[in-house]
Amino acid sequence: MPEKLTVDLHSVFRSDRDIDNAVRRALFRGAAAKVAVVEIIPGKGSGKLKNRVLAMLRQAHLKKLYRRVEVAPGNDGKVLVHLK
Repeated sequence: MPEKLTVDLHSVFRSDRDIDNAVRRALFRGAAAKVAVVEIIPGKGSGKLKNRVLAMLRQAHLKKLYRRVEVAPGNDGKVLVHLK
C-alpha cells in the first residue's frame, strides 16, 4: 500500500473547475488504492487556493473518504488529507 499520493496545484491549475477535478480525482484515486495520506500542495501565496481546497474538503461526499484534514506542520502550503 502506498503511503501517500501528492497533487501539486499551485503552478498548474488556473480555473476553479480544474482545481476541483484534480482534488476529487486525487481523493478517489487515493481511497481506491488504500493510500494513507493525500498531500495537496496549493502553495503558500495569498492563501486563497488553500482556503478553496479546505472548503471543498468540507463537502459531505468527500468527508466520507477521510478521517481528518490538517495543514502540514511547519508548511502552510501543504494540506494533508488522512484517508479512512
